[in-house]
Amino acid sequence: MMLRLRSSSRLLCAHMCLPALSLPRTSARRRVTRWTTAASLAAYLGLAGTASAQTTAAQTASAQTAAAEFPAPNRPVSRIVAPRWIAENDRDAFGEAEKVMNILNIRAGQRVADIGAGDGYYVRHLSERVGARGLVYGQDIEPRYLSMLRERVADAKWTNVEVIAGTPGDPALPAASIDVALMIHMYHEISDPYALLYRLAPAFRAGGRLAILDQDAPTDRHGTPPRLLICELGAVGYSRVRRDEMPDGAYVVTFRAPDAASRPRDAAEVRARVAAANCRP
Repeated sequence: MMLRLRSSSRLLCAHMCLPALSLPRTSARRRVTRWTTAASLAAYLGLAGTASAQTTAAQTASAQTAAAEFPAPNRPVSRIVAPRWIAENDRDAFGEAEKVMNILNIRAGQRVADIGAGDGYYVRHLSERVGARGLVYGQDIEPRYLSMLRERVADAKWTNVEVIAGTPGDPALPAASIDVALMIHMYHEISDPYALLYRLAPAFRAGGRLAILDQDAPTDRHGTPPRLLICELGAVGYSRVRRDEMPDGAYVVTFRAPDAASRPRDAAEVRARVAAANCRP
């Protein structure tokens, strides 16, 4: 998840000045079966550590291979440094989530994905808005943030939320599963945007929309110039629907997701479209 600089003086803050997170934790702890000998435990841990390292290495290699098929963005990418933008009470007082959900007409029964969900600020609001008949996918790529989000979902008993572990180039969402996707203050942190957008497109239902909230600032300073954003998404078939201004100077651009006929057929076509679009900061 992300943080950005705000124009309002009371909330002006960068990622590095965030307070330590304090999320609720369950008091229950799993009981661990007693091992009969220290040697058995050491052997088990050694095997488990090796298997875990091998799995992680294989996943990393697979992600790198997949990303190499798609073009890299012709711009800097901001680092992912925090799971939230600012304290939730301040964010609620500003009314950001309500404004964004109203712009998108998020309503009961819809299926919505928060891509780059961090510790779940928007997941909380979306869960309340879509209700028991709806579904929210809280997606992220950072293991620590995913752990925070899973714990929060369990503690809050959000039964209409599913947590999804993605990669920089794949949101890992089911096909035809969502009406709306959100990317909140995080597009500038996506290292493989063309791969991600290409693989995100099939997840939309007919008429699906993608909304991106960001700051008009350089991409290495936790923002994305709107012209650059529209160019990059247009290269993968997303069409601009509207732009809305937030009271603090940020913007929300809503895109119509491409259908099967208008999105690129494969990575080679994505490369060709990106080259033709020549998107630059």
